[in-house]
Amino acid sequence: MAIEFTKYHGLGNDFILIDNRSSEKPILTPEQAVKWCDRHFGIGADGVIFALPGQNGTDYTMRIFNSDGSEPEMCGNGIRCLAAFLSDLEGMSRTKNYYRIHTLAGVITPQLAVDGVKVDMGLPRLLAGEIPTTLAPADAKVINQPLEVAGKTWDVTCVSMGNPHCITFVEDVAAISLESIGPQFEHHPVFPQRTNTEFIEVVSRDYLKMRVWERGAGITLACGTGACASLVAGVLNDKCDRTATIELPGGPLEIQWSEVDQRIYMTGPAERVFTGKY
Repeated sequence: MAIEFTKYHGLGNDFILIDNRSSEKPILTPEQAVKWCDRHFGIGADGVIFALPGQNGTDYTMRIFNSDGSEPEMCGNGIRCLAAFLSDLEGMSRTKNYYRIHTLAGVITPQLAVDGVKVDMGLPRLLAGEIPTTLAPADAKVINQPLEVAGKTWDVTCVSMGNPHCITFVEDVAAISLESIGPQFEHHPVFPQRTNTEFIEVVSRDYLKMRVWERGAGITLACGTGACASLVAGVLNDKCDRTATIELPGGPLEIQWSEVDQRIYMTGPAERVFTGKY
């Protein structure tokens, strides 16, 4: 059976989007998604995203399989791509410029804008039990805590944006060997559900450079939830303001941690690359 798809990317973090609105379950298995994501023998992507019918009053449901077949709770760049995909699917019948999307991390609301997609990413979760990590008691925050990885002690801050993030601040982000260090963070025993890891270089209080090792995908050019978590970690460690540009290898994201409602807002691009049938 031929399945239609559209390829999108958000700052080089690329996804295969599938119109799955006729079924409440993804039409691909995780094993099939791995084959689709293979950059030599498949289409090539960091993950496959399915647009499913909405739940509990939402417009749509988002499911995603990573390139290794695992399923994350949410994906920041991915949900911007999903919003652009849904807008293309609806075409002229679209009556509003935002969507309420059910995810495994809760309801997320992306809003289509002239310069990209602005997403209400919700409230950051800061307690160790919410992330989850055993670096601190379940009801305590993990801020600037030492963690031994690859024979070195790193000061880390942990944040959940519906998925786990471990953030560490470094002098030169380009000098980090992600290929060797990233997997050791991801699979460290203090993270029972594994973790995404962000390495942050503070250029100024409103400008940060970030490289990321994503749980289930490895090195990617951008990570939206990671950028949000990194801004939160920067504020908690008094290293940045509550609004800043996060520069990723694929380009910049604008992140705000609102003082009014304490929610995180992310603005960035989502671009269609090509369509096809597999």
